[in-house]
Amino acid sequence: MSTATISGRKKSFLSGLPVISHLNKSVGLQRGMLITGLVLTGFFLLCTVLAPLIAPYGYAQLSDASGSFPTQEAPSSKHLLGTTVGGYDVLSRVLWGSQTAVTVIVVAVAMSIFLGVALGLLSGYFGGWLDRVLVVIADAIYAFPSLLLAIVMSIVISRGQSSFWGGILACAFSITVVFVPQYFRVIRAETIRLKAEPFVESAMVLGASSLRIITRHIFKNATRTLPLMFTLNASEAILTLAGLGFLGFGIEPSSAAEWGFDLNKAMADASSGIWWTGVFPGVAIVLTVLGLTLVGESINDLNDPRLRGRKRAGGKASRTKATAGTDSTNTGATTAPKPETGSPEAGKA
Repeated sequence: MSTATISGRKKSFLSGLPVISHLNKSVGLQRGMLITGLVLTGFFLLCTVLAPLIAPYGYAQLSDASGSFPTQEAPSSKHLLGTTVGGYDVLSRVLWGSQTAVTVIVVAVAMSIFLGVALGLLSGYFGGWLDRVLVVIADAIYAFPSLLLAIVMSIVISRGQSSFWGGILACAFSITVVFVPQYFRVIRAETIRLKAEPFVESAMVLGASSLRIITRHIFKNATRTLPLMFTLNASEAILTLAGLGFLGFGIEPSSAAEWGFDLNKAMADASSGIWWTGVFPGVAIVLTVLGLTLVGESINDLNDPRLRGRKRAGGKASRTKATAGTDSTNTGATTAPKPETGSPEAGKA
């Protein structure tokens, strides 16, 4: 096999990935939004991976070889973003907090996808009493405000635990309960639609088992919107995690760094002019959520055929106008003007 063939296959594989394929299809302002979102999200992930290397101190470190850290110290050469009321280094807390956010997002969204997709496939394919029961449960959960439901689940699950994995799992389970109905409803609707398609009916007529039909024919087609839902739910998970920490139901500072908890402790500092303890965790939340939201909304727009058709029509119209303008310019340049009556040129003619 030639090198050109292998490189061509690699290019086709990479171009088929969700984000890269959407980036290739995007144009104009939409491409700018997608690139901005990818840059912010990439910076967030880079901080997550490099936090152990670039964080000057540990997330719970209160002293070094020179002694204890001062409390509420303004940004300086030793503490670039200052220190909190508890003596924690703000920069270190912000960097380590990105790791906590990613861990909670991965655990929560992974569990939500697994449960939501599995229940949605079973409910949409088999229907009957199973479908009715699952729909009622999903609608009942979906009717509750997401943050209130997460608070209740956090209280039930954590029971005052403050360990690292105890706090993370409590937050992740709380967010999972909120997200499962969303995946369930989307996958169920797609499964019901695909079940009536000719290729699925043909598989049924040929005697294929239900497991084979679900796994080979329905699953792949019903889960095409998962990348979009993942990006949107990831941003919502960060806000829910920050909300739990801000209200005091998150992770203790001695167990892990969490942006919402740091914002809660910074409330009393705002009236005293100590701005650095709350600004930097808040900026981290805003930029991370903004990046994920821009990526999700851009993917959503590119997946909408109506928006794609409108943009194609607009592009064709602009190209047609440009071509018409060029043709008229060329025609005017090649056609000599007729001399006016009574002019010297007219007399000579």
